[in-house]
Amino acid sequence: MALDVTQLALGPYATNCYLVRRPEGADAVVVDPGDDAARIGRELERAGASCTAILVTHGHWDHLGGIADLAGETGAPVYMAEEERPLLERPSEFGSGNVRPYSPDVGLEGDEHLELAGIRFETLRVPGHSPAHLAYAADGALFSGDVLFAGSVGRADLPGADWDVLMSSISALIERFPPETVVYPGHGPATTLGDELAANPFLAEVRAARR
Repeated sequence: MALDVTQLALGPYATNCYLVRRPEGADAVVVDPGDDAARIGRELERAGASCTAILVTHGHWDHLGGIADLAGETGAPVYMAEEERPLLERPSEFGSGNVRPYSPDVGLEGDEHLELAGIRFETLRVPGHSPAHLAYAADGALFSGDVLFAGSVGRADLPGADWDVLMSSISALIERFPPETVVYPGHGPATTLGDELAANPFLAEVRAARR
């Protein structure tokens, strides 16, 4: 069944936040509310939907900035990788002083199945950009955070990042899901796994390994 996905580019790095629901559904899941919880609230109101859960792909500050406000206003539980929980609970210790601290309600490891807003999400551990980065798959959609973008991939020069691990994570996604899977990345436009495998200049080694 198709999903209704609204993309909002928020904050100084135009970090993508996604409002995900069934078509005309009254419940929505918010992925990566990185900033401007008030705008997210307005978009939910315009759609006639309520936030019933918040999913976080990873603990970099530009993906965390709106969580405390949105969770406080809606009461929605926050799901996040257990290993990266400290980045949201104690952001000032990691140089993210603009993020309000918040304790996630549910710690994830990857390979969970979550039934939220009538949608079955699968959690996927895809490290490389951050140590415990998660992606969320549902109904032909993949919310990839900062692992894979249209024409690019996540940075591997940050603390806890690793290029070889990132390539392995992307390869695993390509092996697991069909090429028509729609990728909703943490920045920039949506794409598909097939388009990125075919033409993404950063995936040359992934293509070579499949020959």
